[in-house]
Amino acid sequence: MNKPEKITDFPESLIRCLHDAQKIVVVTGAGISAESGLPTFRDAQTGLWSKYRPEELATVEAFKRNPKFVWDWYSMRRTQALSAEPNAGHIAIAEMEKRAPDFLVITQNVDGLHARAGSQKLVELHGNLHRATCFENNCSSDKFDLTNGRCLNCGGNLRPDVVWFGEMLPALALAAASRAAEEWDVLFSIGTSSQVYPAAELWQIASQRGAVIIEINKDPTPLTPEANYSFIGKAGEILPLLMRQVWGT
Repeated sequence: MNKPEKITDFPESLIRCLHDAQKIVVVTGAGISAESGLPTFRDAQTGLWSKYRPEELATVEAFKRNPKFVWDWYSMRRTQALSAEPNAGHIAIAEMEKRAPDFLVITQNVDGLHARAGSQKLVELHGNLHRATCFENNCSSDKFDLTNGRCLNCGGNLRPDVVWFGEMLPALALAAASRAAEEWDVLFSIGTSSQVYPAAELWQIASQRGAVIIEINKDPTPLTPEANYSFIGKAGEILPLLMRQVWGT
């Protein structure tokens, strides 16, 4: 196992591993979006929202009590996400997708920054802030008033298409993520605490079947001593350097 290091040069074994890898999966968390200046889930509690805990807003019960209030909170978060730009880490991941024979991004983030950076093979475990669903009748999205959070098909409330506390992850997304961990050669863990399940379980599955685990995070995590390679720092600084050494770009 490699000790966590600040980035200067990468081990030749890592360069060879990535150059030869047939299947690469990248798991990302809030840390990569924080590099774009996007507040984390809890850091978003400012101004009007500072007296509320996220757990008081991100539940079905909270939405039933006051749907407009919850919708307005998510509208604020959408505005924050749209004001942020994908950083060099997001862009490097999108570029890696073009060079790896088989590739997948699994993100815990709901901000849409990976897609905006150009990632196409993408699983959003917790949903996406920029999508909505009909809370009342699961209507189709052809008549959604996203400004006011109303479904014009049935007149009911819209809810953000994200996973709330107490809800199961989308079955298809979870199945795709688990399958990737079981099948792929290399797993990156980027900007995530490696403690939140079921996402934290992915690296354990991958490690058990012999995949190479590469961690990039600003602080050590429970994964750090287990990873084959662990680098302390920003994905936006580390990944472009790694891309250059592996693929010359």
